[in-house]
Amino acid sequence: MDAFEESLAHSPELFPQDWDPGRDAVSLIRLSARDYEVASFLDGRLVAPSTPRRTVPWQQIEAAVAAAALPETCNYIFHIGHVGSTLLSRLLGGQSGTLQVREPAILRTLAQIRSDRSREPRGWAANDYERRLSSFLKLWSRTFAPGDRAVVKATSFVSEIAAELLTRNADSNAILMYVPAEIYLATILGAEHSPKEARVLASDRLARLQRRLAVELPPIASEGEMVAMSWACEITALLNAKPAAGERAALLDFDLFLREPEPMLLNAFRHLEIAVTSNDAARILAGPDMRRYSKAPEHAYDAKLRHDVLNQGRSLQGHEIRRGLSWLERLAKVSPPVEAALNLN
Repeated sequence: MDAFEESLAHSPELFPQDWDPGRDAVSLIRLSARDYEVASFLDGRLVAPSTPRRTVPWQQIEAAVAAAALPETCNYIFHIGHVGSTLLSRLLGGQSGTLQVREPAILRTLAQIRSDRSREPRGWAANDYERRLSSFLKLWSRTFAPGDRAVVKATSFVSEIAAELLTRNADSNAILMYVPAEIYLATILGAEHSPKEARVLASDRLARLQRRLAVELPPIASEGEMVAMSWACEITALLNAKPAAGERAALLDFDLFLREPEPMLLNAFRHLEIAVTSNDAARILAGPDMRRYSKAPEHAYDAKLRHDVLNQGRSLQGHEIRRGLSWLERLAKVSPPVEAALNLN
């Protein structure tokens, strides 16, 4: 192997931060173990104008991955958004034996291409998507210590390809995180910025949901109904992965997790085959992660504050929450996947 191949094979220090499908070029940056630990998102927010980057053709990446014979071994956290996935990832990262890979931007791009083939670059052959997906998954499977296991925490809409990702490797396990519809509605409608985010994403979610369910959706005439549609879109995508992976995919209700964090954290560790004891789980939960906002750790946030946000949403947006739940009930009458999602608990 040449020096580049050696560096790529040796550790996850060389990280594929961006991929331009049109140019088929990959931008690499250097990340230390500490960088992985603190980063909430492995995307453009990592990069400053002064950040050293190296851009290489994807074919060079593919050749280096093949020369290093890198395996594809990563585990996953899939989720519907706003359900504590970053917190869980940070808690899992508190135990040795794992490397947390949070929301790599390239995985988002790959999921968008797979779910909307109009995004596919012109001239791609039938196996070009698979070749790139395979190479990147092998890069995200690298760890700093032998015997450790990488856990890729995906962006919410990557659940569109969760079933595909989990059928690739019979040794890959996943946590599927969600909350019931009422709690999701209260979470989004009760937060300052979340409704705006939901509006921005609504068009894409509506298209995804229509493709998946292939039924006529009830009209959306209010913000509560729009947020309900968002929940239906993300949770039906998430649940598609369960039959594909069977026992390798474990559902985790974040609301229940906050009520009983220690046994559920232990279960998450063990499901992902990370060695842990009850004392380890207690130590991790006693640390700072349960008392700060996981996406921006400089801000305090805990279960009580979340409870207050939910109650604020119910108080100020109770009418919209009820409209959203009613919309879901109407959809469930013609859609077994939505009915199953509403009946999870």
